[in-house]
Amino acid sequence: MPSSRTEVTGAALGGRIYVIGGFGGGADAVEAYDPKADRWERRASLPHGVHHAAAVALDGRLYIVGGYSGLAWGVLDTVYEYDPSADRWRGRAPLPTPRGALAAAVVDGRIHAVGGVGTNRTNTGALEVYDPRADRWAVRAPMPTPRDHHAAGAIDGKLYVVGGRLDGSYARNLDTAEVYDPARDAWSAGPPLPTARSGIAAAVLGRRLFVFGGEAPSGTFGQVEAYDVGASRWLSFTPMPTPRHGLAAVAVDGRIFVISGGPRPGGSFSSANEVFTP
Repeated sequence: MPSSRTEVTGAALGGRIYVIGGFGGGADAVEAYDPKADRWERRASLPHGVHHAAAVALDGRLYIVGGYSGLAWGVLDTVYEYDPSADRWRGRAPLPTPRGALAAAVVDGRIHAVGGVGTNRTNTGALEVYDPRADRWAVRAPMPTPRDHHAAGAIDGKLYVVGGRLDGSYARNLDTAEVYDPARDAWSAGPPLPTARSGIAAAVLGRRLFVFGGEAPSGTFGQVEAYDVGASRWLSFTPMPTPRHGLAAVAVDGRIFVISGGPRPGGSFSSANEVFTP
């Protein structure tokens, strides 16, 4: 089982799921899960602990972008790259806009980091794009609705950003969905998320963006909703057995593993590992 924690991030690399950082199990902790063997193992720790960061896999490497540091919630501009063959991390070019509680996805071989909370403790709509071969960031058109604790995924060469909250308050959850087209460097509105929520996780299977969990003052969410790009509409699926927020959702071999997260709003933890088959 993974260590009990929340506000983690995760991604799939080489058939394994990596769960990184967060509260509860060590902010520098990195754990790898082999779905075929149903086995967890510790991997090299991050150079510096993070929570509320974003993770993506690209070209055989794992990237951890931004986030917060410690209980002081210091906003980070750090970018760490993980080489699984060497079990080693290294720093890369920093984010132009330091931020925590952001989201990221890979579109056309580049990492798109979007939204979050900046150094002034207010929301940013910043969209910055990282080219790992050049180790360089570029600034793109900002997201129309600045927010944090949202989720993102890439489908058909476009970036989909859904949900989130305003100014770090889960009493101000959003149902907003916005779509970025890199070819035009332009945003458009998408159909709203059926359940306004934040502290969510998302994963892409086929041409669907699946959204899991979240929190509000009334409790945590078990909802599983997916945006079908081909049909331009949202679909509802069987809820998660364990409603929670601050979780990781990672797709591997046609299934989505939903890992860790808080079963109650705020500072709660779990070691849950539940798998969803659409």
